[in-house]
Amino acid sequence: MKPMILVINPGSTSTKTALFEGETCLLSREISHPVEELAAYPSVRAQAPLRERYIMAMLQEAGADSARLSAIIGIGGVMPPMEGGVYRVGEEMADYLLHRSYVDHASNLGGLIGYGIASTLGIPAYICDPVTTDELDEVARISGLPEIPRVSTFHALNIRATARKVAQEQLGKPLERCNLIVGHLGGGVSYAALREGRAVDLVLDDEGSFSPVRSGGLPASDLVSYCFSGGWADRKTAYARVRGNGGFKAYLGTTDIPEVLQRIEDGDQQAALIFEAYGYQISKSVAQLAAVFSGKVDGVILTGGVARCTPLMDHVTERVSFIAPVFVQPGEMEMEALAGAALRVLEGKEQPKEFCE
Repeated sequence: MKPMILVINPGSTSTKTALFEGETCLLSREISHPVEELAAYPSVRAQAPLRERYIMAMLQEAGADSARLSAIIGIGGVMPPMEGGVYRVGEEMADYLLHRSYVDHASNLGGLIGYGIASTLGIPAYICDPVTTDELDEVARISGLPEIPRVSTFHALNIRATARKVAQEQLGKPLERCNLIVGHLGGGVSYAALREGRAVDLVLDDEGSFSPVRSGGLPASDLVSYCFSGGWADRKTAYARVRGNGGFKAYLGTTDIPEVLQRIEDGDQQAALIFEAYGYQISKSVAQLAAVFSGKVDGVILTGGVARCTPLMDHVTERVSFIAPVFVQPGEMEMEALAGAALRVLEGKEQPKEFCE
């Protein structure tokens, strides 16, 4: 009998859950949480028992036998910088997520809820590849100012899972024998240079291309001048501008790429220019990571929700295919990636790591 794995992926107002038997998804649900209900809690962390009750009720309503579970795995939270891979959730990690994580983020609930349920059932709980995964080469940490070192915060889970899939299915060899450049393209973006599976360098979403809502890298001197000239009232306003109201939203007033494509078809020259610039900047972000490998790249992978836009992917592929074959893998595979990580541990193919703050 194949192992039964419960996957938990909390968001701000919902909790995605899935039940896997081996690699087969038996059940997938997204539990919505009314804003009014969540507002009764003093913090996101405090919502863990509520969301746990919802998950257990969902399993019961679906007729799933929780006694058959072999393991639970949740999305990785905002942890200290740490090597990628699968980590066992124990008391120390649960305490960190509950009391000491520097951001009270919904992703922290993945490990907390998993640990709570697993402890009751007497089975292991895991997380995998949190956003704070840090495997940078030391040379990649140098920014140009010692006061501002480059840090590693990226879409580690989907980037590594997609890379593993392409390596096995398209390149015919394990991820650990590949040099890959992977771009995760969504509302936020990040690009990783994976050397033998390790993210040794990155182009982050405040360094490279803009996105539907983020400004991407900006000219530093002009940005400083604008901030101190009264262009933005305060830090919160400035942060919201570059992180939530930049990119397509700033230039075109929309984040909807199909709408942008329709505008282009209707003759909107500004929309056409911004769309072309988007593909141009994605291509530049990919190309600069080729230098990490001295050009010896096995493949370029484009993933995330934006990778569903065929005209954009064609544009980028045309520009970067001189580096290596380009593989477009639309969407995110977080639930499958988490289940696969737990399965590798249960089958003895990967050893889980222990968290130590």
